[in-house]
Amino acid sequence: MSLSREEILKISELAHIKLAEDEIETFRGQMSSVLAYVGQLSEVDVEGIEPAAHITGVSNVLRDDAVLAADPATRAALLDEAPAREGDLIKVKAVFK
Repeated sequence: MSLSREEILKISELAHIKLAEDEIETFRGQMSSVLAYVGQLSEVDVEGIEPAAHITGVSNVLRDDAVLAADPATRAALLDEAPAREGDLIKVKAVFK
C-alpha cells in the first residue's frame, strides 16, 4: 500500500506533527513500507481459529470505583494550584475539535 502526499499531510495534522517538505517524502516511504509489512497479516490462513484477546487465560481484577472524600484543606490547596478554574472545577483546554 502506497500512501499519497495528502494522506501523509492528513496523518501529520491528526498527530499534531509539523513536517518539513523533505520529511513528507521520507515518511511517505517509511509509512507505506510499514503498512505493506502489516498487510502481510491479511494473507495468513485463520480458517477455524477462534478469536482471542489473549492466550494466557488471565483476567483483570479490578477494584470498585469509589469516590473518597478529600480533606477540605487539601482540596482547596489543589484547586488553588490549578491554572484556571470554574467554581470548584478545574478548567482545561478542549481535547477534541
